[in-house]
Amino acid sequence: MEITQQLDGSKLTISISGRLNTSTSPQLEATLGESLGGISDLVLDLGDLDYISSAGLRVILSAQKAMNRQGVMKVCNVKPEVYEVFVMTGFVDFLNIEQS
Repeated sequence: MEITQQLDGSKLTISISGRLNTSTSPQLEATLGESLGGISDLVLDLGDLDYISSAGLRVILSAQKAMNRQGVMKVCNVKPEVYEVFVMTGFVDFLNIEQS
């Protein structure tokens, strides 16, 4: 998995590529923990994310909870196979997902 960040004032865009699973989710969790201070607008770009497991879902849920307290979070460019996981788990009910 590869994570890139782009900061624009209080807006942070995090792009994730590869597989977000049990072995890689701690890396994303650490990145979010270090980066969310002072952020009011978080964008998770999943355009290059090929797979997400329950461990990855847990990290995204944690990020959503944090952003509910301090701003907004959007998820964009979700591939169909990842979107299907969001649908099956009910994440589409509370995530702000923007499809291109």
